[in-house]
Amino acid sequence: MGQLKKDMAFLIKNLKALTKKTEVMARKLDRLEKAAEKKTKAKPKAKAKTKAKPKAKAKTKAKPVKRAVQKKAVGRKAKKVTATDSVLAVINRSKNGVNTARLKQKTGFDEIKIRNIVFRLKKQKRITSKPKGVYIKI
Repeated sequence: MGQLKKDMAFLIKNLKALTKKTEVMARKLDRLEKAAEKKTKAKPKAKAKTKAKPKAKAKTKAKPVKRAVQKKAVGRKAKKVTATDSVLAVINRSKNGVNTARLKQKTGFDEIKIRNIVFRLKKQKRITSKPKGVYIKI
């Protein structure tokens, strides 16, 4: 019975913490929505102000200068080289195949990690083993 009470108290504590986090997220979402509304409302007002001003002089109207829109460079992140990619690269570079000892030496990974990666690559049919323990690309 005592353990049940402890478990219930733990659950209540965690639920309260989750509730607080949810409320904080809801407030942030509301702020973002208000900011987005202000931006959309501010744009038409700015246009209306520029059109509403009457010009006293009867000179020919100057054509509005079009501003070049600067495009933001798409910030593509460089792909991270995964452990699988590095092992596959070592295997692909070799002509006669590579054994696990050579993979361990080239990549610096431990033996278990190399075995798991080799197993995954075999399962994906990206490599095969010629004699036992020597891996070649397909």
